[in-house]
Amino acid sequence: MNHNHETFDIAVIGGGPAGMIAAGRAAEVGAKVVLIEKNKSQGTKLLITGKGRCNITQANFNEKDFIIKLGNKGKFLFSSLTALGPKDVVNFFEERGLKTKIERGGRVFPVSNKSLDVLNVLLDYLRKNKVKILLGKKVIGFGLKDEKIEYAKLIKEKIYACNFIISTGGKTYPATGSTGDGYKWAKEFGHKLINPTPALVPIKTREPWLKNLQGLSLKNIRINVVQNGKKVDSRFGEMLFTHFGLSGPIVLDVSKSIRELLNKGEVAIELDLKPALDFTELDQRLQRDFAKFPTKAFKNYLPELLPKKSIKTMIYLSGINPLEKLNAIGRGKRRGFVKLLKGTRINVEGLMGFDEAIITSGGVDLKEIDPKTMQSKIVKNLFFAGEIIDLDGPTGGYNLQICWSTGFAAGTYAAGKMKN
Repeated sequence: MNHNHETFDIAVIGGGPAGMIAAGRAAEVGAKVVLIEKNKSQGTKLLITGKGRCNITQANFNEKDFIIKLGNKGKFLFSSLTALGPKDVVNFFEERGLKTKIERGGRVFPVSNKSLDVLNVLLDYLRKNKVKILLGKKVIGFGLKDEKIEYAKLIKEKIYACNFIISTGGKTYPATGSTGDGYKWAKEFGHKLINPTPALVPIKTREPWLKNLQGLSLKNIRINVVQNGKKVDSRFGEMLFTHFGLSGPIVLDVSKSIRELLNKGEVAIELDLKPALDFTELDQRLQRDFAKFPTKAFKNYLPELLPKKSIKTMIYLSGINPLEKLNAIGRGKRRGFVKLLKGTRINVEGLMGFDEAIITSGGVDLKEIDPKTMQSKIVKNLFFAGEIIDLDGPTGGYNLQICWSTGFAAGTYAAGKMKN
């Protein structure tokens, strides 16, 4: 082998969360590491997660519960989650000076609410452990010899290493550089790909009246997903009306099951705006209110019941005259209104694409990756980490935790497999 080029123990391709933790960890345990990132800066996508606040993990500290949330492929994460679980991630950041807090739904955020602070901890981790970082460098292919990768090909140079970690992400938010490069290489290496689809995506709807609610965010409501008159899925929490339909955490979380249901036929979402009360309890509340303010106009009563921005639309959907006095609204109309509050029906037209999706479902087939080490079962000195693998979870820190756990495992084991 000609030795006039520098050889690294490990080359990591892709400087997102999985790549950064993999590179930092490998260097921390003694490897000579280079990190290659095609963007001019690192963590482009990390900075926009959690609306720029970065939901670093999920405070669901019990590994078994965590794994159940990932569905039937979740078992794959068991070893790497045991090595670096949510609690370890919180400790990792806290020990490096980033204070964290737990919010609704077990979401863990930096106290500062700034994703940049999360990124700075990682950049500092790389610096302290002397990882060489190449920014604005695009890998265009690899050199293989004897079923091993010899070097990564850049436009003007080759980077030689003993082991390679690919952590190039998925295909979501292509503007941040996630353009699916890693999928192409994995295929060239002989890996099977599970067709990547956008996961955690907003929903496009048919109803023209939704336009008037654009920007309205509702907390503590329930959505029920309905097909052929049957309730198929349900979530409780926060959602948002957009110019094309629905978004927000609970909507993103049902998008995966909606994608599967759409293959079988029509799907609707029913909004329960008052999930704390059942039909009878809500009806009784309205009866009491109507008796208490008999001469109040319907539209002047509604601010007690609904967010201001939704009132016009709800009056329109109810078919009740806004000026009608409460004592003039008969039983049939009142019960119809209760039904509307408990199940405003919205028909799903489809799902948004990769540009709007938070994360990619699909990727490198888990059967061809060792779950403990993240090593490829096909190319001996290749490891995968992060979103490129066929594993994804709901919103609330699950997907970043997949990056930290798999990245940490890949970095640890790739370093252990260095040539001596």
